[in-house]
Amino acid sequence: MGLSRLGWLDALRGLAALVVVFDHASYTFMADFRRELMPQFNTSRYGIMVFFLVSGYIIPASLERRGSIRTFWTGRFFRMYPLWAAAVTALIAMHLMGLARLPDLGGYSAATVAVAHATMLQELLGTPNLLLTLWTLSYEMAFYFLVVALFTIRQHRQSAALAVTLAVLAAVSVVAHTVLRPSAVSGTVGTGLSVAVAAIAMAVAVCCASAGSPVLRRFGGVLGGGLSLVLVVFNGTVPTWEGLVILAVMFLGTAVYRADKQQTSRRLATGTAVVVITCAVGSAYRFGDGDHFTRRGWITAFVLAVLTFGAALALRHRRFPRPLTALGTISYSVYLVHPVLLAVIDHTLGRQQRDSPVLLAAFFLVLLPLCALTHRYIEAPSQDWGRGCAR
Repeated sequence: MGLSRLGWLDALRGLAALVVVFDHASYTFMADFRRELMPQFNTSRYGIMVFFLVSGYIIPASLERRGSIRTFWTGRFFRMYPLWAAAVTALIAMHLMGLARLPDLGGYSAATVAVAHATMLQELLGTPNLLLTLWTLSYEMAFYFLVVALFTIRQHRQSAALAVTLAVLAAVSVVAHTVLRPSAVSGTVGTGLSVAVAAIAMAVAVCCASAGSPVLRRFGGVLGGGLSLVLVVFNGTVPTWEGLVILAVMFLGTAVYRADKQQTSRRLATGTAVVVITCAVGSAYRFGDGDHFTRRGWITAFVLAVLTFGAALALRHRRFPRPLTALGTISYSVYLVHPVLLAVIDHTLGRQQRDSPVLLAAFFLVLLPLCALTHRYIEAPSQDWGRGCAR
């Protein structure tokens, strides 16, 4: 059984997808409950941290198993872009038919927003996200570039050290009161220029890292990794410490994978987890409360996400409930399709004045079969094409 089909990982993805959908759907169907819950438990951060831990566990293993950067990027392209393009196209179509409303583009040209989205780094390039879930894919893409960079310079086994370094830097940034305005680089040099430079650098990085020449591979890897670090640290919309914590969490997932496969010691993975958790919790606590952030809600979500991942890892040799693993199989569809459906509901029916668990349940009953269809007719064929191209 391939790594991507391990039951415990699918179960985690399925659970994370459900929580993320609930978080976003609660604006429409459970607004009062959401206002009470979020200060205590940030459901959005719980779901995405579980996703990031799973990505950290699986993505470097995928690259190293193939041993080919070109094959890795081919697989990632066909895994991510076709459904992403379908979801964005569906939203634009609904907008043109008057059934949904596109987010405010913030005064940026359509071309700038389109190019930024084509890189999947739009969250780190200062442009608005057409779908509210796309911001996390920017951090996924940054992680991919860092993984490739480490692979090209033969430092890919240093996952634990990198996770610790990123976590400590997050804590230091909070203690030092390092506060950058959102999208600081784009705000300084201009969003259009930032998008153009990043798009060109990304294309060069992917092509060079996929080349046959070792020198070009290293150049492309370092270029992509450097671009990712600069964007996460200096151009994100979340606080600097949280951007660093996100990367640290993904590399923590990688450190756990290496210990699980006996490439490193379990003691090293445990020590890495202790440092990452301590720095993340300490950073959130020191950061304090804000208009859209409560440290209690963030810390509770983060700790529970790590505990959930740890519990699933401990039970990985057992059989997980089939509905949950099946949901994990279609989790990417769930992640991208539900914002489109919510946009249509919000524009046509409007958000509920009172909490309605019944309507929330009905939303899930419509969403999940729809996602099963998009997985069958878009995701699965695209992945098959990707495997064919890779061969």
